[in-house]
Amino acid sequence: MSQDRKLPSETASKTEVADFLSKVSSLAVSQPDQGNRGRLIFALDATASRQPTWDRAMDLQAEMFNQTASLGGLEVQLAYYRGFGEFRVSKWHPDGHGLLRAMTGVSCFAGRTQIRKVLKHALKETRKQKVGALVFVGDSMEEDLDTLGELAGKLGLVGIPCFIFHEGGDVSVRQAFEQIARLSGGACCSFDASSARQLRDLLSAVAVYAAGGRRALQDFSKRQGGVVRLLTHQMR
Repeated sequence: MSQDRKLPSETASKTEVADFLSKVSSLAVSQPDQGNRGRLIFALDATASRQPTWDRAMDLQAEMFNQTASLGGLEVQLAYYRGFGEFRVSKWHPDGHGLLRAMTGVSCFAGRTQIRKVLKHALKETRKQKVGALVFVGDSMEEDLDTLGELAGKLGLVGIPCFIFHEGGDVSVRQAFEQIARLSGGACCSFDASSARQLRDLLSAVAVYAAGGRRALQDFSKRQGGVVRLLTHQMR
């Protein structure tokens, strides 16, 4: 989709952002085990249409680490799919430099979505060591929704909320993403090329939650202001 044509539904409204942040704030505390960092899987659609967003994501990911340093840090694993059935995951990165290097070496190739592999991978990883949250950024869904819904429900049962950032104005895709997020106990929010700061703040909020739990997220919302400040009005 051309970035010159911006549909009204592409940008998250204030109500939508408030709902997203409210959902994050209502989650049970996800505190990493003693001595361990919080862990977050950062999954991206790397099919051809995603190249502009991939480039923006490289600029945004460092902020996730910066905002969690005082909480004992965060480990992030990059996951992506592209081309003909290609699905790859990186090692766990304890800092933004390593993750940036991993992302810099990736080019986007045409192909169909493979969200099923993303969800199955998150389930597999948390069996090894607890994963605090799954972030997925994409604009399309070409798979069986019932299958994805079942996997999302399993994520919810093991305590891995899926936070989906939807780019584009496709209503049917948005509805599918909302169902996946809801079944996992997470949330879905829209963004477009004009809302890079908003995406940065929301990604940082999820990262802070994964690293330090709900109390850390509340403290972060007070410091950060902007859309994250809405959290302070949702928490009790």
